[in-house]
Amino acid sequence: MQQINHIIQTQGSEIVQAIGQHIAISLVSLLIAALIAIPLAILLMNHRRAANVALQITSILQTIPSLALLGILIPLVGIGTVPSIIALVIYAVMPIFQNTYSGLTTIDPNLEEAAEAFGLSRQKKLVRVELPLALPMIISGIRIALVMIIGTATLAALIGAGGLGTYILLGIETNNNALLIIGAVLSAALALLFGAAIDWLGKLSFRRVGIVLGVVVVLIGGVAGYRHLVQPQATITVAGKLGSEPEILINMYKDLIEQDHPNIKVTTKPNFGATTFLFKALQSGSIDIYPEFTGTVLESLVKHESSASRNPQVTYQRAQKALKAQYQMAYLKPMKYQNGYAIAITQAFATKYHLKKISDLQRVAGKVHAGFDPDFYQQSAGYPGLSKAYGFKFGSVKTMEPSIRYQAIHHGKINLVDGYTTDPEVQEYHLVVLKDDQKFFPPYQGAPLMTEKLLTEHPELRTTLNKLAGRVSTTDMRKMNYLVTVKHHKAATVAREYLQKQGLLKTGN
Repeated sequence: MQQINHIIQTQGSEIVQAIGQHIAISLVSLLIAALIAIPLAILLMNHRRAANVALQITSILQTIPSLALLGILIPLVGIGTVPSIIALVIYAVMPIFQNTYSGLTTIDPNLEEAAEAFGLSRQKKLVRVELPLALPMIISGIRIALVMIIGTATLAALIGAGGLGTYILLGIETNNNALLIIGAVLSAALALLFGAAIDWLGKLSFRRVGIVLGVVVVLIGGVAGYRHLVQPQATITVAGKLGSEPEILINMYKDLIEQDHPNIKVTTKPNFGATTFLFKALQSGSIDIYPEFTGTVLESLVKHESSASRNPQVTYQRAQKALKAQYQMAYLKPMKYQNGYAIAITQAFATKYHLKKISDLQRVAGKVHAGFDPDFYQQSAGYPGLSKAYGFKFGSVKTMEPSIRYQAIHHGKINLVDGYTTDPEVQEYHLVVLKDDQKFFPPYQGAPLMTEKLLTEHPELRTTLNKLAGRVSTTDMRKMNYLVTVKHHKAATVAREYLQKQGLLKTGN
């Protein structure tokens, strides 16, 4: 609870913003789904066969896994809010359509005949008799859809749409149960709150329901219009992957750009998603810049025939040339630190056996009890290749989820783990990172990635962002990650303080 309270106190504005994003995505999706499903049910209420076909189609769409649906939508409509809303609408149409159709087609025939006997036209009968009688069923369908939308909307964070899913994903990514609880509890609270609001709506008359929905539509449109008019349109959008490190880097980019070029407005989008999502967003123009690692470029983003190099400069040059040739992208100079694989051991184990390099493990391989990520344990670039390159086989090896292995070494269950050189847990648990003296692991240096088009329009960005070239050591980044992930300092503050300390940013900026 103390950790949760600290996060709420230090990140209160970000949490409120995430709640607002979650509500906006959910309500807009629900409104669009209702505008599709309710008229469709009305149109097909007297056409049973066509209604069954429509119901089957919506049911099939709802069985598509949400991640697969997002993957299908990204090449078509890009990344961010739009594909998230489309996916949520697809999931929400079925319960609203089904309940509306059932409500309209199960009305007592005697009431239908009475309405016709009074001489009501088809339209008046629908508005005065059928819809009011079907309203409880319609409201029930809307309630089911809304609860489903709020729960599924947490996945919107995977493609940069924000919302409370950001905290859930960060909690899983960083093994931070406090963030996980905040995201999950607030999502559940929203579902309960809006579910109660829908129940209250169901107790109102048909006319009052229409008035309330009209007010909601006006409010949503008004807020969106106000933000569009009041908030300045950003010239450059800088995004980052999930985690504290990318957020620190994009805030460094923002501070440097806005200091050197006050005429350029910069907006940041932290926790925008995984590598593939960010790269596609850069291609589509949804974002303008994001930090990427040299090793990741060669392994995941470009096609290249040359064998992997352990030389950081060669790796960068190959990545830069491939990005320019294949995607017309500019890859600026990298920073000093590398966020690559690392082998970490306890301080006690290192002291007892005088271990400083990975090759030193040859002397004590039988005494090593390792905990590895399943991928690291199986991949040739992981333990199998490492074991072959250094000529050792550990006494025992257990595979475990990344979030668990640091807890295991902290509690003495194991004495060696795989990780990344800038992991904040290295500092938190006082671990020793062994030097890769055989240079087995490929280099992973971070550098700004953007399109050639952006650099042509703003050539000044090269000089500004290259101020970080050769700077930020592994120790520096590990300490900054520790401050953000463990101490819960704001990434923007940590980034600004580092730049000021290095003389890259004027004090007071």
